Amino acid sequence: MRNVKVVDTREYVGMLKELTEEGKEVSMLVFGSSMAPFLIHARDMIYFKKPDRELQKGDIVFFRRKSGQFVMHRIWKIRPEGYYIVGDAQTQIEGPVKREQIFALITKVRRKEKWLEPGDFWWEFFEHVWLHMIPLRRGIMWCYAKVIR
Repeated sequence: MRNVKVVDTREYVGMLKELTEEGKEVSMLVFGSSMAPFLIHARDMIYFKKPDRELQKGDIVFFRRKSGQFVMHRIWKIRPEGYYIVGDAQTQIEGPVKREQIFALITKVRRKEKWLEPGDFWWEFFEHVWLHMIPLRRGIMWCYAKVIR
């Protein structure tokens, strides 16, 4: 049996957050299902860093909720009061999230063993098309779940 160390998620992501504040790009295995079908729990990997540009609609960002929970979702809308954010598997929009709560921008992902970054087909599809399909997502995800079984 191999040695496995269990680490608290908040502690782990908090440590990665500190590395981004030092200017480093870090990677992490995806945990949770809120970014499906783009990113799948325990299969895909994300790379992220401290934002070095203005954030925009469609960006995937890491932020910290007021409760202390770390969340990776996509920017749906930007308003003067903050950012409105939603996971790709969700229909509920969260916000406003203040700019100071956002600590990282996802720069690339390893999805199904292939590297994707802005400009690649699936990246652009989820950023521009899927983001506008929020009212249809529940039905699409239901069909998707039936097909992959």
